[in-house]
Amino acid sequence: MFSRRLTRSIAIGATAIAIGGGAYGIVSATASTGSGTATTAAPPSATSGQRVPGSGGSNARSGPAAGGSLGKVSSVSASGFELLTSAGEKVMVKETPSTTYEKATKSASASAVTKGKTALVLGTTDSTTITATQVIVQATTSGSKTASQVVAFQRGAPSTSKQVGQIPANYKQGSGTIVSGTTANKATKAALAAYPGGVVDRVVKLSNGEYEVHNIGVNWPHHIFVNQNFKVVGAD
Repeated sequence: MFSRRLTRSIAIGATAIAIGGGAYGIVSATASTGSGTATTAAPPSATSGQRVPGSGGSNARSGPAAGGSLGKVSSVSASGFELLTSAGEKVMVKETPSTTYEKATKSASASAVTKGKTALVLGTTDSTTITATQVIVQATTSGSKTASQVVAFQRGAPSTSKQVGQIPANYKQGSGTIVSGTTANKATKAALAAYPGGVVDRVVKLSNGEYEVHNIGVNWPHHIFVNQNFKVVGAD
């Protein structure tokens, strides 16, 4: 059923969302490899990183990129496990021989991942599937008041259009360069601590040195802005 959902999501992902009379499409981009390295984001295209209302799934992009998610382990298999986020998004996590594990700030093994545990997963995100590079078991949110403001996805409901905090001046969707490695992990952790519930599918470094963390699987926020010190400063 999960594969059918991804197939349908990818097919629908070519549609940009119209919000408040304006186009809300997110451009496609492809991640690079290596710690903190970056590639130029692709120019605007028909591929969207947003959900299409009524699609029942998160849209795909042109290629996988560094990201992650935070949620409770709902099931475990020989090849990975499934997360259920606080916003109700199901995330499939694939484990590999190189996946590392941490529990209570100490190194652990795959056996630490059990049903009902909370886990922060970092790795390569492809729609709602994450190939994990690191799994942090019993991760908790920061307790930020912004966490309660996350708007879960609802079939047929339009995406919420609002801004909080500081949005970088002259920010344009699709601008900047995609980053990976340690830089992407730090930005992803910060974004998920403040706004848990979605799936981070890429991190983009902006011209002012800050980062846009792109969030899918929720109706809001879709963009979380993190400064050079990896502190969340705004969202829309």
